[in-house]
Amino acid sequence: MSSIYYSGKREEMLQYIPDSCKTILEIGCGEGVFAESVKIKFNAEVWGVELKKEVAEKAEKVIDKVICGDITKIVETLPENYFDCIIFNDVLEHLIDPFQLLKNLKLTLKNGGYIVSSIPNVRYIWNLIELIHLKDWHYKDEGLLDITHLRFFTKKSIIRMFNDAGYEIIRVDGVNPTKHYKVKILGWITFGYLSDTKFSQIATTARLIK
Repeated sequence: MSSIYYSGKREEMLQYIPDSCKTILEIGCGEGVFAESVKIKFNAEVWGVELKKEVAEKAEKVIDKVICGDITKIVETLPENYFDCIIFNDVLEHLIDPFQLLKNLKLTLKNGGYIVSSIPNVRYIWNLIELIHLKDWHYKDEGLLDITHLRFFTKKSIIRMFNDAGYEIIRVDGVNPTKHYKVKILGWITFGYLSDTKFSQIATTARLIK
């Protein structure tokens, strides 16, 4: 996996974390770059979960606590009713069963707690062009067709996943749009039907329903 996954700043995702959140967990925290910015901005206690030991050791230097391991295997060891917010920046698509994990994490969230996520948008225009025009589905080292991605999502299926797992969608937006002018025109001439295709990722804030 590309090193960019472990050191990404993802500053555009800070706005999706509610201001009231003071105990925060980032799943797949990498080197802790984003988690550290969350800790500073929200003056919060921030934990992380990271699969790779050498990467987790870097995160330990900048946030309060880091657990090294596979979140699907250690989820039951997390404290119950503890976190105001759990963050997934480009992680859920790497899991065999993200739906079940979202259900399992409900125990560790406080009443009314939040899940904040960024998930690649399979309807991204350049992916559609590769699929429809080039007739290809070529896995790569990074990006939407990262070879380690096991799940693919649209805005509609992301909303359904959270709703079915027991969460209420508070906010959902496309982020990191392509700047190519022809994609904007495509959205206009289709009366908004293809407007979501300009975004490479979908950002979501969902609140636990208890």
